[in-house]
Amino acid sequence: MNVLILNGSPRRHGNVSAMLDAIREEAERNGASVTTVFVPELQVKPCTGCMTCRKTRRCVLPEDGAQQVLSAIDRCDVLVVGAPCYWGNMPGQLKIVFDRIVYGLIGESPRGLPLPLHKGKKAILVSTCTTAFPFNILFGQSRGTINSLRAILKWTGFKVVSAIELGGTRQHPASEKILNRCRKAIKKCM
Repeated sequence: MNVLILNGSPRRHGNVSAMLDAIREEAERNGASVTTVFVPELQVKPCTGCMTCRKTRRCVLPEDGAQQVLSAIDRCDVLVVGAPCYWGNMPGQLKIVFDRIVYGLIGESPRGLPLPLHKGKKAILVSTCTTAFPFNILFGQSRGTINSLRAILKWTGFKVVSAIELGGTRQHPASEKILNRCRKAIKKCM
C-alpha cells in the first residue's frame, strides 16, 4: 500500500507535522510505503486560469513541484493532507498546488460535468488552528480548512475516511490522545 502525505504546514515541527508523523509511523509499522511532501518547500507557480489543461490534460506552465505532487497522487492508495487554518482555509501554497493539478484530479464529460479520476482511493484530512475548541469548529476555522479539502477530494473521487481537527493549539499542542486518533485513522485505510 502506498501512502502519500501532503504537509501543507510551513512549520516542520508544529502540530500538523506531529499529527502527520504519527500517521506516517503507524502506516510504516503496518507495512505501507510512505512518501511525505512538504508543500511549502516546493517551487510552484500559480495557475493562470487559461483552462488549456482541461483539454490537453497537461499544464502549459513549465514543469515544477505541482507535477511532482500529481505524480505521487497518481501512485498513492491513500492520501493524507494536513494543513493549518489560515483565515478559515488552507494555506495559499497548498491551494496553489491543487489549482495547478486540477487536470490530473478530475476529467470532464462532454456535457462539462466533472469526472473523478481517483475513484476508490481513500483520504485522511488533518487541520489545526489556534482558535480554542469548540470555537474552531463553530466559527468555521479548522472546519473551513477541512471543508475546502473535502470539496476538492470529493470531486476527484477520494473517499474521506477521517477528518481530524485540533483547536486551541497555542495553549494545547497535539496530545497523545489526538496522536492516537491519527494512528487509528490510518489503520482504517489499511
